[in-house]
Amino acid sequence: MFKPQTPLVRMKAVASGLLLIAACLYITALELTHIYPTFASYLKAFSEAAMVGAIADWFAVTALFRRPMGLPIPHTAIIPRNKARIGSNLGDFICTHFLSREQVLAKVSEFDAAKRMSEWLSIPANATQLSGLAVSLAGHGVGALRDERVRQFVRTTALARLEQVDLARMSGQLLEVLTDDGRAQEVLEGVLDKVDAMMQSETTQQRIAQMIAAELDVLRFSVFGKEFSFSGMAGNWSSDKLVRKISTVISEVNADPEHELRKAFDEQLHTLIEKLKEDPAFRLRASQLRAQLVQHPALHGYLTGLVDDLVNWFETDIRSDDSTLRLHLNSGVLKLGEALREAPAMRSWINEQLLIAAGPMVERYRAQIGNYISERIDAWNEHELVEQLEAQVGKDLQFIRINGTLVGGLAGLMIHGGTQLLAGV
Repeated sequence: MFKPQTPLVRMKAVASGLLLIAACLYITALELTHIYPTFASYLKAFSEAAMVGAIADWFAVTALFRRPMGLPIPHTAIIPRNKARIGSNLGDFICTHFLSREQVLAKVSEFDAAKRMSEWLSIPANATQLSGLAVSLAGHGVGALRDERVRQFVRTTALARLEQVDLARMSGQLLEVLTDDGRAQEVLEGVLDKVDAMMQSETTQQRIAQMIAAELDVLRFSVFGKEFSFSGMAGNWSSDKLVRKISTVISEVNADPEHELRKAFDEQLHTLIEKLKEDPAFRLRASQLRAQLVQHPALHGYLTGLVDDLVNWFETDIRSDDSTLRLHLNSGVLKLGEALREAPAMRSWINEQLLIAAGPMVERYRAQIGNYISERIDAWNEHELVEQLEAQVGKDLQFIRINGTLVGGLAGLMIHGGTQLLAGV
């Protein structure tokens, strides 16, 4: 006994079975014509019209996918012959009715991605999963640094970047930023305060006294045949005078924003910045220092050792049950989720940024999606395309054949009945 394997095959069998039943009824009607002429005429009309309807609808359904009976009948195999147009129209339909800017932005707005993200990040299991994934990915990346080819690439890239650095100009720009908006004077005041504190130190004063005494040790005089020296007393006196003088000057500078030393400091600093940024001699010297640094074996060894230490630390940490990195990441993810949950303004900002980004993305990729659909359908093998479409809608299309058989038969009955009625009249 035939056992249908798919819904499509089963429905085809039902539709074909009805056609076969109509044919049997037609043969029966012919046999009963001489015995029951009236009944036979109605049965013949029904079965004949049913067969016509069934065959016509079979032709219509089949013509969508292939040529009926392989005959080159015009306007058959409609889908295979027009697959390029179908693909283009389908792509346009999807882009117009499903991927319009307004529709996509409305869905993005309804989605409330920031709220969903904050809720998801606030769940400890999710935070652990995310941090574990991040550490795992980072572990693969850092582990690659053990490969000599990668190590060589890192060294070469780092040194190449260093060779391109304009040390003089960068130093000038950095110094300019650090000393802008009066910060240079703050630095000067801090340095002077440190100098004053250092000069007030007993240890510093003793060292100054010893230095001065050593210089004045040549000044000796003789009394009654015995030599005396002013070095010790002069050294202590000079040290005390020097410290007091320096403290006085520092106090004057700190108290007077317009002090000459402040102006001189600003001028010298400005001159140094301009030389670092523009003076060829300074830049040449910086380039020479950079070249010496790049070529120095110690730098190569330092970079290699730095990479090794980083890799060793990272791998040791992530293998540990109480990994510091994993714990910090996990804690950071949870705190981020909690912070977002408690900050509606931040969530609103995130959603706004997503909407801003989504608009151009829709416009940029919508046409590409339509083209992809069109190209994909056009590239399909005709047999593959027919199989895919028939598998999806073929079952429902068989109802056309079934309805055609039944409706055709009923129409035949009505026409025959009407004819008999008119003939009797």
